[in-house]
Amino acid sequence: MKILDQILSQSAYSHEIDVPLAQVDIADWLFNLPEAEYQRCCVPDHIAVGATTTDAGQRMSINVEMIGTALMIQHYVAEEATPSYVRMNSISDAFTSNGRTQVNVLWELIAEDAGNGRTRYTNRVTARPTDAFMAFIDAHGIAFAVAAAARQAAGSDHNRRETPLFAESIARRAKGQTP
Repeated sequence: MKILDQILSQSAYSHEIDVPLAQVDIADWLFNLPEAEYQRCCVPDHIAVGATTTDAGQRMSINVEMIGTALMIQHYVAEEATPSYVRMNSISDAFTSNGRTQVNVLWELIAEDAGNGRTRYTNRVTARPTDAFMAFIDAHGIAFAVAAAARQAAGSDHNRRETPLFAESIARRAKGQTP
């Protein structure tokens, strides 16, 4: 099996907000997210956030957070960024008790009409191993299945906790409310 076909973890959680889809702009929210608001969206895991661009001018979000016991530096590059769908891809640095490695993280932020003037926000995160990750777990004698199970548990827990808070933050921005 090719590395890109392997999945370390995958989770998707949804939360409905009391805002019509036409008022939601996920891309605007993400690239203008104040650091303190980001931190409130998953206490104590969220540490820092910032928006920047690649050398080629693509929008980026740099997220610093704890996923389980790993300190993650996410270098998310926007592959698609619309009001209702944002697809971010990152070769993320993971600092663990065994040292530093990298994983590929795909983050999808999705808004859909939930009817009755409401929007369903879905936060989908998929992590895949990189060559560096595979070499790292091999060097430390960690089976892929063990690493994947640990990442699945930690990543799913983190996503479950941050999704409703992200959704409510998106709703506040859509309503013109300050955090």
